[in-house]
Amino acid sequence: MISEATMEEKRSAWRVLGLALSNRKTGFMLLFGFASGLPFALFLGTLYAWLTEAKVELETMGVFSLIGLAYAFQFLWSPLIDKVDIAGFRRLGRRKQWIVPAQLLIGIILLLLSFSHPSNENIGWFSLLAGIGALASATQDIAINAWRIDVADEEATIDILSTIYQMGYRLAALVGGAFGLIIAARIGWPSTYMVMGAILVAIGIVGLWAPDNDARKGSREGVLDDELLDLRKAGELEPAIRWRALAIVALLWAGAIGGVLTFMFMSLTYAPANRPNPIDFTVNWGPWIIVATVVVPALVAGWLAAQKHGGKHLLAEDAPPSTGAAYVFDHLYRALLLPLIEFVGRLGWSLVLIISLVLTYRICDAIWGTFAYPFYLGELGYTNDEVAFASKFFGVGAIILGLAIGGYMLTVLGRMLTLTIGALLAALTNLLYADLAIGGARMLALSDAIGFTWAIEQLPGGSAKLAKLTLTIGFENLAIGVAGAAFIAWLSSIVSKQYSAVQYALLSSLTLLIGTLGRGALGEMIENQGYYDVFVLTTQIGFIAVFLCLVEWARVARRDRRSGSASLAVQ
Repeated sequence: MISEATMEEKRSAWRVLGLALSNRKTGFMLLFGFASGLPFALFLGTLYAWLTEAKVELETMGVFSLIGLAYAFQFLWSPLIDKVDIAGFRRLGRRKQWIVPAQLLIGIILLLLSFSHPSNENIGWFSLLAGIGALASATQDIAINAWRIDVADEEATIDILSTIYQMGYRLAALVGGAFGLIIAARIGWPSTYMVMGAILVAIGIVGLWAPDNDARKGSREGVLDDELLDLRKAGELEPAIRWRALAIVALLWAGAIGGVLTFMFMSLTYAPANRPNPIDFTVNWGPWIIVATVVVPALVAGWLAAQKHGGKHLLAEDAPPSTGAAYVFDHLYRALLLPLIEFVGRLGWSLVLIISLVLTYRICDAIWGTFAYPFYLGELGYTNDEVAFASKFFGVGAIILGLAIGGYMLTVLGRMLTLTIGALLAALTNLLYADLAIGGARMLALSDAIGFTWAIEQLPGGSAKLAKLTLTIGFENLAIGVAGAAFIAWLSSIVSKQYSAVQYALLSSLTLLIGTLGRGALGEMIENQGYYDVFVLTTQIGFIAVFLCLVEWARVARRDRRSGSASLAVQ
C-alpha cells in the first residue's frame, strides 16, 4: 500500500505544478519564449530558403552567416542589459525596458524585409536589416533569460518557468521553420515575413503588461549612485586596486569586441574571394575570445575576492563619492567585474566544477547536430520529405513532450535528480543512432513490437524504414527535452538575480564552445572510422556529464545541509 505521506507528497507536487501553470508569469514566459525562438528560426534558417528561391549566389549568402555571431557572442554586451537604463523606457521595468523595444524592433525589421526583394544587387541593404534584427534578437534573449531568473518565486518556480520558456522557444522554431516554409509556398515570402513581423509587434505590445521585479520608477541617477557609493564604503577594496584590475579586464573585452567588429567589417567590405570564413573565425578565435572575456576576468575577479576576504587593500573609512573619470571607472567596474566577483566569491572553487558541467552537459547533441543531415540523407539514404517529417514535425513534438515530462520531473523528483537522469538519457540515445549506423535492426524490431511501424505505414509515404528513423529521433528528442528542461533550470538557479544578465549570458555561451571546437575532429573521425564509432564515443563522453552531475548533486546537498544547520542555529 502507498503510505499517506507519499500520497500527500504527490498531491503537493501536483498542487505546486498547478499553481505555477496558472500564474500569469508563466503565461508571459510562454509568450517570451516564443518571441525568443521565432527570430532565431527566421534569421538563421528560413531566410536561407527565401534567398535560395530568389537565386542569390551561394557566396553572397555567406554574408548571412555573420548573423550567427550576434548569438554566439551576445555575452559581450550583456553588461549593458544589467546596468544601463534606456531613456524613455526605464519605467517599464529593469528587464522590460530592453525586452519590449527589442521585440518591437524585430517586428518592424521583419515587416521591412517583407517589402524588400533579396537579390545579388541589393543584398547589402537586406543583410543590414537582417543583421540588426539578429542583434536585437540576441539582446532580447539576454533580457528574457534575466527576466525569467528575476521574476521566479515560490509559486512560479525557476524550474517551471525555464521549462515553459523552452516550450515556447520550440513552438516558435516549428512556426518559423516548417510552418513558415508551408505558408510561404502558398502566400509568398514577403507575406510570410509580414505575418511573422506582425506577430512580434503584437507580442511586444502585450509584453507591456508583463510583471517585472524592479520597476525603477525613481531617479535613474539616484539608483545608480547608491550602488556606486557602496563601492566606497569602509571595508571595500581601494579604488586604485579596483581600477588596475579593471584596466586589465577592460582591455581584454575591448580587444575581443574589436576583433569581432573587424571580422564583420572585413566580411562585409572585402571581395567574396578574400572574405574570412565565419566557421574558421569561430573555431580559431572563439576560444581566445572566451579566454579574454571569461577565463582571465574570472581569475582577476578571484584575486580581488581573495584580497577582500583576506582583509588586504581595503578602505579604512568611507571614501568621498566618485566624480569625473573616477565616476566612469566605477561604472565600468560595476558592469564588468562585480558580476564575476560575486560569482567567484559565492562559489569559490566550485565554479570549476560548474564550468566543467556547463561545457560537457549538452556536448552530445552540440557536436552531433552538425552532422545529422549528412547522416540521414547521405549515409542512410532518406529523402528530404522523410527527414522533414521525422525531425521537424514528429521530432519537435517529441521535444515538447520531453520538456513537459522534464518539468513534471523537476517538480516531483527535484532539480539535481532530473539533471542527472537527463544527462544519462541524452548519452544513451546515441546508442540508438549507433544501431541505425549498422542497419537499425534493433530499432526496427522495437518499432515492430510496439506497433509503431504499422502506424507509420498508414501515412502517405510511410514505410518501415521511416518508422525506425522516426522512433530513433523521437527517443532522442524526448531525452533532449528532459535534459534541456533540467539544464536550463539548473543554470538559472546558480546565477545571482542581481547580475543575472551577465552571469547567465557568460555561462550559456560556454555551452556552445566545446561543440564548436569538437566538430572538426568529429568530422575527421567520421571520414576515417564511420558513424558507428562516433556514436559510441559520444555516448562515452556523455557519461562524463553524468559523473559531473553526481558530483554537483553532492555539492548542492552539502550546501543545503549547511544552510539548514545555519538556519536552525539562528532560530
